[in-house]
Amino acid sequence: MNVKDVIVQCRLTPVALALLAALLFGLNAPLSKLLLPDLTPMFMVAFLYLGAGAGMFVVSCVTRERRTEAPLSRNELPWSVAMVVLDVIAPFLLMWGLKMTSAANASLLFNFEMVTTSVIALVCFNEAVGRRMWFSIGIITLASVLLSIDFTDISAWRFSRGSLLVIAACGCWGMENNCTRNISAKSPAAIVVVKGFGSGLTALAIASLTGNPFPSSCIAIVETLLLGFVAYGLSIFLYIKAQRFLGAARTSAYYAAAPFMGVLLSMLIWRELPSWNFAIAVFFMLWGTWLAFIENHVHCHSHEALKHDHAHRHDDQHHNHVHTPSAPGWHSHEHTHAKCVHEHPHTPDLQHRHQHG
Repeated sequence: MNVKDVIVQCRLTPVALALLAALLFGLNAPLSKLLLPDLTPMFMVAFLYLGAGAGMFVVSCVTRERRTEAPLSRNELPWSVAMVVLDVIAPFLLMWGLKMTSAANASLLFNFEMVTTSVIALVCFNEAVGRRMWFSIGIITLASVLLSIDFTDISAWRFSRGSLLVIAACGCWGMENNCTRNISAKSPAAIVVVKGFGSGLTALAIASLTGNPFPSSCIAIVETLLLGFVAYGLSIFLYIKAQRFLGAARTSAYYAAAPFMGVLLSMLIWRELPSWNFAIAVFFMLWGTWLAFIENHVHCHSHEALKHDHAHRHDDQHHNHVHTPSAPGWHSHEHTHAKCVHEHPHTPDLQHRHQHG
C-alpha cells in the first residue's frame, strides 16, 4: 500500500466510524422520550450510562481491544473526572428538555454540540479550525437557532425552554468532547467504561438522595440499560476511535448526522409532522455537514521529538520505528518520534496537534 492510499484510508475510516457513532446516538432522543413516563430524568441518565459501562466492559473482555490499546494512566485522571461530571449534567438537562419539546426538534438541536465543541477546541486547546469549518459551524448554529424559536406564538418570538435546555446540554457535551479528546490516545473501551460507571453511579446516587421515585418497571430498566449500551456505549466507543484521527471539531461535524436518524425515528414513533422552520433547518444542517466533510487541510509542518503510548501501526508516515520481532497490524507500546518536517493532508489527530499561525 503506497502513502497516498494510506492517507485516503486514514481519512475515510475515521469518517465512517464517526458517522456510525452518529447513527447509534440518533436513537437516543426518540427512544428516551418513549421511556420517560416510566423513569425520572436522573434515573434514566443513571441507567443509560450504567448500560454503556457494563456493555463495553463485556465487549472489552471478549475482544482483542485490551491487548492492542494503551490503558488509562494516572496522567489522564483530571480529564476523566471532568468527563464524568459533565456527562452527568448534560443528559440531565437533555431529559428535562425532552419533557418540554418534541423529540424531532431535540434531535436536530444536537447539532449545536458541534458548535460548542469546535469553539472550545479552538479557544481552549488551539485546535486548527479553517475558514470552511467556521462557515460550516456558522450554518449549523443558524439552523440550531431557527429550531429553538417557538413559532406557536409568532407575536412573542421567544425561545422555548425545552430547546434552551437541549442547547445547554450540548454545551456540556462540547466541553466533555474536548476532555475526551485529551485522552483519546488511550483505550476507547476503557474510557467508555470509566464514563459509564462513573457517570452512572454518580447519577444513581443523586437520584436516590434527592428523593426520585425508583422505577417500578423492571422491563423499563432493562430497556434503558440496552439503549445506553447502544446509543451511549457503542456510540461513544466509535466516536473516540474517530476523534483520535480527526480531532474534536471535525469528529463533531460528522456527528451532526446523528439528529437525522433521531428525526426519522421520532416521526415514525410520535407521528410528528415537520414544520416549515424544521424543513429549512434540515437543509442548513446538511449543507453545514457537507462543508465540514469536504474540508482539506494541508501545509508544511514540523513534528517535535515526542514520546508517548497509544495504539498505532507501521504503514503511515509517523511510525517507522523497528520491532524485533516485527509487529504487524495494530499494537500499543511506548515509542519515540524523531523530529521531522514534511507536508501532506492531515487533520488534528494525535500526530498533528501543532500550532498554526
